[in-house]
Amino acid sequence: LVAVPLQMARTQKNKATAHHLGLLKARLAKLRRELITPKGGGGGGPGEGFDVAKTGDARIGFVGFPSVGKSTLLSNLAGVYSEVAAYEFTTLTTVPGVIRYKGAKIQLLDLPGIIEGAKDGKGRGRQVIAVARTCNLILIVLDVLKPLGHKKIIENELEGFGIRLNSKPPNIGFKKKDKGGINLTATCPQSELDTETVKSILAEYKIHNADVTLRSDATADDLIDVVEGNRVYIPCIYVLNKIDQISIEELDIIYKVPHCVPISAHHRWNFDDLLEKIWDYLKLVRIYTKPKGQLPDYTSPVVLPYCKTTVEDFCMKIHKNLIKDFKYALVWGSSVKHNPQKVGKDHTLEDEDVIQIVKK
Repeated sequence: LVAVPLQMARTQKNKATAHHLGLLKARLAKLRRELITPKGGGGGGPGEGFDVAKTGDARIGFVGFPSVGKSTLLSNLAGVYSEVAAYEFTTLTTVPGVIRYKGAKIQLLDLPGIIEGAKDGKGRGRQVIAVARTCNLILIVLDVLKPLGHKKIIENELEGFGIRLNSKPPNIGFKKKDKGGINLTATCPQSELDTETVKSILAEYKIHNADVTLRSDATADDLIDVVEGNRVYIPCIYVLNKIDQISIEELDIIYKVPHCVPISAHHRWNFDDLLEKIWDYLKLVRIYTKPKGQLPDYTSPVVLPYCKTTVEDFCMKIHKNLIKDFKYALVWGSSVKHNPQKVGKDHTLEDEDVIQIVKK
């Protein structure tokens, strides 16, 4: 794992070496994957119970160096807004917290030990990252006095594990086939990838027949992400803690940084702003239920992730038998043209809609 990055650093970047660099990047990605997913064999079975049971409507992972204030933030957030759920949980040595916000139940996890060489398979890094990959949002907690160095290290660790922060999957079509060689089509000009580079990257994966469509100006890394196919794309907020130690002028500058929220965990400053941003990034959709002949229940919404908001998803969240007896639904809210509107199971719901299910 050390030799490949060294070789990459020594290689001059120009047109002639582009496909050699692409090849090295693919080799590095393969080595990393072998580290993350241990080889099968041996009857040892998987590691001891490490993951925390997923509860609530969304899960947020806190990542950061020791003593940046993750635990203070976790206990103050969870302590202020709700009960802390204390699980017997010695391996993580953390207490996962639960907060209730805008009717949604959100699980908070402090992920320790993610940093110290985790992506090179040290310590418990592997299990911790497995938990990080299941989060709907990652909060990178940084000390406001030394943020940039830490930010880079943490991002590199997470990137090395196939977690892509605040980015969308690359717009690349990739389809393996049995014969016909590599067909490359690009719908817009490419600055980095040409047929040779694409062939050499795919050859590293022993793929010699495939259709590749580049729909945006893609890099070698984008293509490798698509071929690996095990990347997760997670939104991320950088929480800059300890703002009680800096000046107002410095604070103004921090406020301009994208994806950033300055707070003081100790003094509980700016928690409202943080919670509001968490809500924006989670993109949760709240649906209120209305029993027949009664008023809607606005106290406990059914909360759905933004990518699964059809009436069918709503029914599945409540109970899988509900969809078997489903006849139609009545919906009030912004997703329909008139209130109430009769809809089928494919109708897409929007935040704060009210729904009544009519059974057969």
